[in-house]
Amino acid sequence: MRTAAELLAAHCRPLEGNAAMSSERVIAQLAALPQWQLVDGAISRSYRFANHFETIAFVNALAWMVHREDHHPDLVVGYNRCEVRFNTHSVGGISDNDFICAAKADAIFAQHYGSAAA
Repeated sequence: MRTAAELLAAHCRPLEGNAAMSSERVIAQLAALPQWQLVDGAISRSYRFANHFETIAFVNALAWMVHREDHHPDLVVGYNRCEVRFNTHSVGGISDNDFICAAKADAIFAQHYGSAAA
């Protein structure tokens, strides 16, 4: 399994076929990103903010990062929260790309809001 630092240093790559991680491997990899959880075939985390402006600023920073990585999450955005869900449609499950982007989302949050925990 990769550490959070190793995930941050990595970049997404095109995946197809049998690149989905086993459920055991997903559970093990989640240890590197303790705020994330496995929910309905995706890894998911909810971030909390002081207000709507901070929420949208995070969404915009996240959008820039995932566009660069070419790996896009599902988002649920509210006044002071954003739920982020990653899975890899092309492999029908969760892949390394999901964990790479999850680690980068945590880094964006920590850089602007002071902590990876929310």
